[in-house]
Amino acid sequence: MQLNLEWLRTFKAIYETGTLSAAAQELFISQPGVSLHLNSLEAYTGHKLFDRSPRKMVPTEKGKVLYNFVLDPLHKLEAVEQHFHKSSKSERATISVGMCFETFQYTLEEHISTLPFNLIIKFGEYPQMQQDLDNGLLDLIVTPHQGQQQNLQYKAFSKERIVLIAGSRTDTGALQDLLHQPRKTEAANWLKQQTWYSTAADMEHLKNFWLKNFDQHPDFRPNYIVPNICSIIRCLSDGEGFSIVPHFLCVEAIEAGQIVLVWEGTTPMENTLYFGTRKKTIYQQEIAQLQELFISKWKAPAVLSVA
Repeated sequence: MQLNLEWLRTFKAIYETGTLSAAAQELFISQPGVSLHLNSLEAYTGHKLFDRSPRKMVPTEKGKVLYNFVLDPLHKLEAVEQHFHKSSKSERATISVGMCFETFQYTLEEHISTLPFNLIIKFGEYPQMQQDLDNGLLDLIVTPHQGQQQNLQYKAFSKERIVLIAGSRTDTGALQDLLHQPRKTEAANWLKQQTWYSTAADMEHLKNFWLKNFDQHPDFRPNYIVPNICSIIRCLSDGEGFSIVPHFLCVEAIEAGQIVLVWEGTTPMENTLYFGTRKKTIYQQEIAQLQELFISKWKAPAVLSVA
């Protein structure tokens, strides 16, 4: 384990403000994030640095010693930061954003070179993104799920429709007959015998679509598990097989005739997409600029057309 400078900043803030909540407000991170930094520093030093009481964090003797050691170096580092921030015209903020890989490719990738600030993109599972946002490791997340953390806020900005697609060489005639009658149980059984593509991260799309439209769990495993949805679309292009994916990611391939939109389901299945941010942040302007890029991209969603 290596010593993290942010642990020391957090330690100093707790020492000087007296509470975790006050330190969180000063640092613009969540209270759980403050606790995480303190716990990590205590684990690193091997000493308890504060006695925790209901109203105040009381420094231990080891905590007092550590504070006296780090106070002057931290002041000097803060002075260096302030000096170079004022004197450098090229100073750029760094914004960390969490989202799925496909959303990044669809929305932000083409705009990266035009942004007036540094950008770090993190891909991963949504619960971990929410935790990282709450702990101050991310500044913005794009997610179909709202978390329960008190320090976070969510704003809906669009919807993604989940649809059944197939490669352009797939014979879907028998399936269409079953769906139009409708004989859904037989349609589900027919689909189970086909070739399927999915990703490890998006099995939820398949499960939810199947439950909503066939009233049963999908009791089969996809034949091919690929890295991301873009890989699915490339694999299906001009080929055979099925997958269940967000429609916005495959519009171009459908229009090019490489894949076909087979079925939207009895009732279209849509996920609401949210911006997740901390309630207090020093990057309001940068975050607003990123949000506008997303909103403009989703402002005119493509019209679905069943093949």
